[in-house]
Amino acid sequence: METIYLVITIILFILAISDLIAGVSNDAVNFLNSAVGSKAAPLKVVMLVAAAGVLIGTVFSGGMMEIARSGIFYPEKFSFAHIMIIFLAVMITDIILLDLFNTFGFPTSTTVSLVFELMGASVAIASIYILMHEPGVAITDYINAGKALAVISGILISVVIAFTAGTIIQFITRFLFSFNYQNRLKYLGGIFGGFAITAIVYFILIKGARDAAFMTSGNYEWIKEHSWKIILFCFAGITLAFYFLNLFFKVNILKIVVLAGTFALALSFAGNDLVNFIGVPLAGYESFLIFLRTPGTDPELLRMGSLNDAVKTPLIFLFLSGVVMVITLYKSKKAKTVIYTEVNLSRQDSGEERFGSSALSRGLVKATLSLSDNIKRIIPGWLKNTLEKQFTEVQRSNKDKNQPAFDLLRASVNLVISSALIALGTSMKLPLSTTYVTFMVAMGTSLSDGAWGRESAVYRITGVFSVIGGWFFTAVSAFTVSALLAVLFYFAGLWAIVAMMGVAALTIYRTHRFHLHKEEKKAENTNLAESIDADNLKESISKSLIPILTHVRLFPGIFIEGLENNDPTMLKSLKKKNEEMTKIMKSIRRATSQAVKALPDKEFDPAFHFISLQDKIREVLRCISFMAENAQSHVANQHKSLNNIQLDELRLVLEKSVSISNEVIALLTIASKGAMRNNIFDPGDLDKFIEQFRKNEVKRIIDGTSGHRTSLLFMSFMQEGQNLAVYLDDAAKIISLTDHKPEISETR
Repeated sequence: METIYLVITIILFILAISDLIAGVSNDAVNFLNSAVGSKAAPLKVVMLVAAAGVLIGTVFSGGMMEIARSGIFYPEKFSFAHIMIIFLAVMITDIILLDLFNTFGFPTSTTVSLVFELMGASVAIASIYILMHEPGVAITDYINAGKALAVISGILISVVIAFTAGTIIQFITRFLFSFNYQNRLKYLGGIFGGFAITAIVYFILIKGARDAAFMTSGNYEWIKEHSWKIILFCFAGITLAFYFLNLFFKVNILKIVVLAGTFALALSFAGNDLVNFIGVPLAGYESFLIFLRTPGTDPELLRMGSLNDAVKTPLIFLFLSGVVMVITLYKSKKAKTVIYTEVNLSRQDSGEERFGSSALSRGLVKATLSLSDNIKRIIPGWLKNTLEKQFTEVQRSNKDKNQPAFDLLRASVNLVISSALIALGTSMKLPLSTTYVTFMVAMGTSLSDGAWGRESAVYRITGVFSVIGGWFFTAVSAFTVSALLAVLFYFAGLWAIVAMMGVAALTIYRTHRFHLHKEEKKAENTNLAESIDADNLKESISKSLIPILTHVRLFPGIFIEGLENNDPTMLKSLKKKNEEMTKIMKSIRRATSQAVKALPDKEFDPAFHFISLQDKIREVLRCISFMAENAQSHVANQHKSLNNIQLDELRLVLEKSVSISNEVIALLTIASKGAMRNNIFDPGDLDKFIEQFRKNEVKRIIDGTSGHRTSLLFMSFMQEGQNLAVYLDDAAKIISLTDHKPEISETR
């Protein structure tokens, strides 16, 4: 019997390592977002500072471990056997869910996961026990509803507090410093830096150090007694030091504040969130030790009230956890995906938006704009002018592709507020969601900075709702999956445990492969868009468009083959490939617009032609999308196939597109100004072909040799084939007549 539970305990520790890796991949965004987004220092320096914060922060986490032992349920009501089932169900659920979220780059809450997994598994086991042994007993006798409600409400309230604090404090800070803050840093920078660092020291050392593994009661009492002296000396000393560094060494104070804030937030994260990763395995380990101390006791009868006792977590476990977290921080590619999501949502400039719009976000933007207009009518003109001056952004160079997503001032506010709120939650033994807090602070500060302009507001709001909705989805799925696994383990025993371990391992492997493929595609697509260079615009645009036009050239052959073979898989693959090319084209178009801003006025005509060229190719991709989607749907629905005559006629029309595609690629490859075409396309010739083929189709309809749906499909292909050729011909004209305004054919 002991051997089985020893194996389960070992499994819990193995799962703890996996959970640490998955958890840090998800939560690294919380303390790296601001430093990475503001480019306060090279990534290696930022990672080093964060790693130090994580390592030191692990020793502050000791007091949080009781959440896993007794924060959600009453351990004295559960037997040792049942407790181990609960812990095992929680860990397997946690790993699967976190890995799935990380794969798709969605920052979810590890705290929400832990709380609802513990609740789901304990409710399931308690319900089974009540039904079998204690009918009529209330579930609340087993579940610590008061503490669970306090934790959940604390998480939800922290969302409002974090967003409100971020918005208000950033507004005040920006009002004092403006976007052009360099000169004001000479006078206000020392005080700002002193206040920021002192706030960090107060919340981490004075508020958060009570339950640190190294802290004795005597030392903590001394810190409490002398807290005001510590704060005053800290503020005075740091303020003077900042003024000295700025005056004599021209040091950018905000960079120091951002790095200090990164350290503090990494420390706060480790102190608050380590319980999410190793709290359950440590509780399982303590339960196993209790079981060993009572030899001969039936594990079904041994009650676990001892888990209510205060236990000092061994420092070695905390330190080893920190080491795993640091290694993950450096090695995890999924962490970088999650970081991109949050930096993208809070960046200052408009650009490619990851999320679309929704009716709710559109309604909110409309209501906010209306409210803003009404407020502007009320406030005095002098105040309006002052606010506009303070909140007018500094024009940034369009040639700089590596400019930060937001400035150091906002990054400083993000870090100080987030670390302070999380440290405060840790001191109150509330496992706040660090993801909730840091994300909502970042959204609040970006809102105050006007990053949610009319170009991007609906997308940012949809993104915020999507992420928050993802957390609620996490809660529901964590509760449900953990409860189901607990029931499975209760009735199926060891075989079910082994099977679910295999499922977890397979899930992690599959999501890893999926993420790897996704990142490779993303890197390839990003490189094409980032290759657009304002100094060498034509050559860089030509190079970026060739892969797309190669796809266009290959389309007719694959398309006809898919129709001939009635192969919906081939047509679906073609459709997905075209969607991928459309996304790349969208990125290239956006990058071109940014590059064109950096061109002098005399370059207007070439810029106009480059943008016109891309618009024509976008229309080409739309034609292909229409044809591929309709063909795939027709074949998948098992409708009557196109006959050989129809296929031959369609092939003849599309061959013209292949011919022009080859010519466009050749012109782009030459990429020299004024390159001329070898062959001139006459739309009239193609019109004659298509007119004859349409007449042939009408005869087939009369003869009954062509079905209704097939005929409609064929006619639509004729139209799109014609559009395809005309748009490609327009693109060729634009390339060959760069110095002159080309005469573009009338289309649609």
